Amino acid sequence: MLRELAVGDAYGAGFEYAPEMASYNDLSRYVRHPRHRLFPGAYTDDTQMSLAIAEVIVSGADWTPLNLANAFVAAFKRDPREGYASGFYDFLRHVRDGAQFLAEIRGESDKSGAAMRAAPVGVYPTIAEVVERARVQAAITHNTPDGINAAIAAALMSHYCLYRLGPRHALGAFLESHVPGDWSLPWTGKVKSKGWMSVRAAITALTASERMSDLLRRCVDFTGDVDTVAAIALAAGSCCAEVEQDLPAHLVNGLEESAFGRTYIESLDARLLSLVRR
Repeated sequence: MLRELAVGDAYGAGFEYAPEMASYNDLSRYVRHPRHRLFPGAYTDDTQMSLAIAEVIVSGADWTPLNLANAFVAAFKRDPREGYASGFYDFLRHVRDGAQFLAEIRGESDKSGAAMRAAPVGVYPTIAEVVERARVQAAITHNTPDGINAAIAAALMSHYCLYRLGPRHALGAFLESHVPGDWSLPWTGKVKSKGWMSVRAAITALTASERMSDLLRRCVDFTGDVDTVAAIALAAGSCCAEVEQDLPAHLVNGLEESAFGRTYIESLDARLLSLVRR
């Protein structure tokens, strides 16, 4: 889950809000974004915050705002990187720990930050637990109905696939039975910054794709906030029995290999998925 999430994020990062790059969406390589400084194959905040969530899960720590905020700050401080919104990047540079984070954060966003990091929450065994834990983590930074609902939907996507709760084509209807939103309505066109937009686009791409390679291409074809769309969709798709796991080896192997790069991600991923109870 985490490895595929990171590949989707890193691949999509070269195309984020850059429609002029559309002709390069052939999965042949990671591409350099025309305006960002991230090197090809580097992941962004979508992956870094998902790693923070996964680390809290595998640690068995109490699921509290303070523990989650501490994890967000620690993940950033050990490996500062671009990809965050500029204001949040500066905020993370400023705060010392989770307590200061919670004291100073303005957490009323309805954008995609809580949804992009929610996929690991899907490992919990019941829908009720996934919903509640996704809500808690989302409310720290995205304490709005749309921000919270998008995060719950993203977490339930991976849960639905991990626990084989139904066919791929019924995913939207399943989500609509548990969280407000028009999740079965197909998304078309550019994906803007709202969290529900990224989740809707991810659902649309996943339900239309039989292979991970097609899923990744479809996510990027939307244009706009495509690294987030791809992170959410590939995390769920990697757990779906109906989706062929055919991501190109050169993208998997080309994912950044830093201290918290591919090897670390794969190790954490194995620990996370070992918690799934079938």
